[in-house]
Amino acid sequence: MSQVKSEFALALNQICAERGIDPKVVIESIKQAILAALKRDLGVAEEEVLVGYAVSVNEDTGAIAVEKDGQDATPAGFGRIAAQVAKQVIMQRVREAEKDAIITEYQDKIGTLVTGMILRFDGPNVVVDIGRGQAIMPLTETITNEFYRLNQRVAVYIKEILSLLAGPPPN
Repeated sequence: MSQVKSEFALALNQICAERGIDPKVVIESIKQAILAALKRDLGVAEEEVLVGYAVSVNEDTGAIAVEKDGQDATPAGFGRIAAQVAKQVIMQRVREAEKDAIITEYQDKIGTLVTGMILRFDGPNVVVDIGRGQAIMPLTETITNEFYRLNQRVAVYIKEILSLLAGPPPN
């Protein structure tokens, strides 16, 4: 007998597949977001929320339960601001997990050649799209007397990985 998955489980799996992240990371970020929203909604200290409350998320149905000291303490509804806080926390954690997945993917490719397409020129540097990330080819690493054009396919050698500290992950 086949079991029908809920919309939550399908959406969770789709997000994880698209962004290349583990579903457990998304579930954990949802739990953290609920705790942050609870802290905001109840106006209590963070230590009290972390110690007194526990959040569980059913991966199949998406049902969220909040317990305080072993008793059900699921609020009837969060306020608008608390919901925004939860959304921001979830999005931040998902972006961080996606960035980590991209860095891990390219860590394995250090010392290898990959093909890419020239996106733009940033001063003397050439910016190359290499799939889920961007490579910067400095002037010192280019071939002398070779001319580069936009959308030109090039083979690039991955020398090192530099993580961007601010902003969205490279696409």
